[in-house]
Amino acid sequence: MPKIQEPLAGGNASGEVLRIGMTVRKPWLESTPSVQRFMAHLREQGLTDVPQPLGTDAQGRQVVEFVPGTPAPHDRPLPLEVLEEVGRRIRRIHDAAESFERSPDDIWNTLIPAERPELVCHNDLAPWNLIAGERLAFIDWDGAGPSTRLWDLAYAAQSFAFLNDGQDPGAAAARLRVLVIEGYGAAAGLRAALPRAMGARTQAMHDFLRESHRGDVQPWGRMFVDGHGEHWARATRFVKDHESLWVQALRA
Repeated sequence: MPKIQEPLAGGNASGEVLRIGMTVRKPWLESTPSVQRFMAHLREQGLTDVPQPLGTDAQGRQVVEFVPGTPAPHDRPLPLEVLEEVGRRIRRIHDAAESFERSPDDIWNTLIPAERPELVCHNDLAPWNLIAGERLAFIDWDGAGPSTRLWDLAYAAQSFAFLNDGQDPGAAAARLRVLVIEGYGAAAGLRAALPRAMGARTQAMHDFLRESHRGDVQPWGRMFVDGHGEHWARATRFVKDHESLWVQALRA
């Protein structure tokens, strides 16, 4: 009896995503071999935060493990104890990525590159890519590619600490401290650079969507006018307006 194919929601640029049994099937991309090799490396380091990559199927689609659970909410902050655990797991991913050996044949689909990349990162560590079930796991690794700890953490910190317009700045600063210091355990240099980097990374997300709209690059152009552009513009203002508060929160 054939297994039921269940369409999965989420993902802005993945094409059709199906669940078949305990697997997820997605279009095979030019970058998929490099991404699956990176995911396999992280799994070999003992990281269950990463779905198991399972190659390709008879239809030429990429296959990864289906992680049962509930997507983390992205319309409200996560509890502090969860934020601390998220920060800890991001640190583990970055540390494990240090030993990944890139190949000249690698192809990556990095939408917003970092200057002087030092290691391969997920590049979209945010609540909408976190599944909470029997274990926490980050999904949707298609955008993985060369970046830096600072650039990757800046995006994750803004998203997970919920540094968004309308939030109480003091409470947001407390969440940021839990994620970055108590969870990630960031060293002094990384903490010092993070407030400015969060503003730059959030601005870069807005600018990417705006330029995609101007150039009719889809689906990012549609996202700019569907509310994402305004979200990232307001988030950028919030992050930059309270930079001194983030600096204070991240001091030892």
